[in-house]
Amino acid sequence: MANVCPIPTDSYKVGFIGAGKMAESIARGVVKSGILPASRIRTAHTGSARRTAFESIGVTVFDNNTQVVEDSDVIIFSVKPQVVKNVVSQLRPILSEKQLLVSVAAGVKLKDLQEWAGQGRFIRVMPNTPSAVGEAATVITLGEKATTEDGELISQLFGAIGKVWKADEKLFDAITGLSGSGPAYVFLAIEALADGGVAAGLPRELALGLASQTVLGAASMVSGMAKHPGQLKDDVASPGGTTIAGIHELEKSGFRGILMNAVVAAAKRSRELSQN
Repeated sequence: MANVCPIPTDSYKVGFIGAGKMAESIARGVVKSGILPASRIRTAHTGSARRTAFESIGVTVFDNNTQVVEDSDVIIFSVKPQVVKNVVSQLRPILSEKQLLVSVAAGVKLKDLQEWAGQGRFIRVMPNTPSAVGEAATVITLGEKATTEDGELISQLFGAIGKVWKADEKLFDAITGLSGSGPAYVFLAIEALADGGVAAGLPRELALGLASQTVLGAASMVSGMAKHPGQLKDDVASPGGTTIAGIHELEKSGFRGILMNAVVAAAKRSRELSQN
């Protein structure tokens, strides 16, 4: 890949094609972390609300996507999966292999993105909804002409909104089933825990606060301590105590199997959708 022009790391500009919530979350995270100043980020939108959201960060907001492409080194396509083909295809005449292209469109494969763009310097990125609070689980995979340095640059950008992993694209359906759909499973679990608290006599507001903080704290222990979650579970389950009584009920109801089946079902559905 010696013929690939490196992105100037000290001066590159990032352009968002699509000015939605995901693009805003990324832009805010990048600026807040100091990875890029707002003056080196641009997007386009004609609606006053979205323009205001980006301008409040200090991002340059153009009137159309052509202006964004012409003034950016890294172009992030942050649009709905059903429109990404038309958007990329329309911009194809002005895209250059000196630019690094990135897509966060769920379920859209690299081979299609590269075909529509007419070039292979593409990186597919899959963040999830906790990007809104800077706690995304993001996975990236590199296109045929994207360099290792390109991957490092994008990992740094998306690291501003959470944690980043690299994986082969063939794993993306399974990743969708776990981290893509997973926040919804956790929301459901938090709601159920809160309902259990209410059933046991707690006020609703207290129950929800305790449930959400408990999940947050437990997740932080798993990610921050060098212990398997099973060991952490054993540590809190005293012989004949309250926790093991609750765990017994979960096991009787097939709790683990239900979660495993949810991930597998979502992964299967992702595979079906990506083939259509």
